[in-house]
Amino acid sequence: MLDTNTYPHLALILGGASSGKSAFAERLATSACRPRAYIATSQPLDDEMEVKIAKHQRDRGPDWQTMEAPFDLGAALAELSYNSVVLIDCMTLWLSNQMQAEADIEIEVDSLLTTLSKSPNPVVCVSNELGMGLVPNTSLGRRFRDLQGVLNKRLAEQADLVVFVAAGLPLVLKGGLPEGLA
Repeated sequence: MLDTNTYPHLALILGGASSGKSAFAERLATSACRPRAYIATSQPLDDEMEVKIAKHQRDRGPDWQTMEAPFDLGAALAELSYNSVVLIDCMTLWLSNQMQAEADIEIEVDSLLTTLSKSPNPVVCVSNELGMGLVPNTSLGRRFRDLQGVLNKRLAEQADLVVFVAAGLPLVLKGGLPEGLA
């Protein structure tokens, strides 16, 4: 059983699209030897996304409590029982949902970070690293990239563990991996 003193209260797993970040985050959550909760921020707005969501659910298996929370992560976290480990996948879609709803992003991020700091459960957040690609050619694309960068930096500042995943390989940027994942 994992020593809860060595397991991070907040972990941020970063990577590009299809980099293996979600699979790594699931391994990290599983290593906690606690009940597992998965908070999904995606919305099945098209057939391709429905297929992707179904694949993720099959890959995780039945041992996860799954909640859909495209907007209000605080309410979803409050519903979970104590002693769970929580995986939020992903912060990029959450941010996109907030932007589409024309929310005040600064207020939403502040609220999220406060909620995460008060969570009685360890939380693993998955997020895309967008700053390594081409400069988007629209102002909306550039705004989204910049807001994602700010969100990732603020999450990383608060996190005990930050891991960048590329080609399925984890690179620890902050903190240390729990035993068995190192």
